[in-house]
Amino acid sequence: MPYRETPQTRARLDEVRERIVEAATTQVAEAGYSSASVTAVAKRARVATGSVYRHFPSKADLFAEVFRRASQRELDVVMDVTGDASLPPTERVAAAAEAFARRALASPTMAYALLAEPVDPAVEKERLSFRRGYRDAFARALEDGIASGEFRQHDTDVAAAAIVGALGEALVGPLHGRGNGNGNDALVANLIQFCLNAIREATKKENADVGARSHA
Repeated sequence: MPYRETPQTRARLDEVRERIVEAATTQVAEAGYSSASVTAVAKRARVATGSVYRHFPSKADLFAEVFRRASQRELDVVMDVTGDASLPPTERVAAAAEAFARRALASPTMAYALLAEPVDPAVEKERLSFRRGYRDAFARALEDGIASGEFRQHDTDVAAAAIVGALGEALVGPLHGRGNGNGNDALVANLIQFCLNAIREATKKENADVGARSHA
């Protein structure tokens, strides 16, 4: 008679799988991707190393899942902000940039792993996928800002990708230094200002200055 998995057996397996993912996530958050061996994860999850491989064929498969979940949590925050139609587009872009930066600075080891730490190709694939997700989230607010006249005309996909790239690049140094999220107000303010300066509609005075220079 062929083996049939019972609901109780499935529930136990699911519980172990979740424990492994949680242990791997905690390991990355505390000491980075480079510290997260399968042996370390198994010990933290209180399971045998073989149990980890029963649920995940390789370390890359396990940590692709870890990165997928951790990245989705962060992306959801940015998407909620950029999709908030009750706020003007300028405020949405500023709030999304601030949320991105402050959340990263509050969990620097995990954020550095998600953004820049060398990882396996399968994990890098997840990283790139979520970068596109951030781009799309910012692009939505940029499109609304162009429609409302708050932002000048531009290619929203290009501008949004540039914003995401600038945020990540500007944070790599502070994150690698393992800041704790405190005392970073000036950094966050500069990042917000950079984002808005890159996309907002020029004032009449600025347009006049540009016109004067072009005729000089």
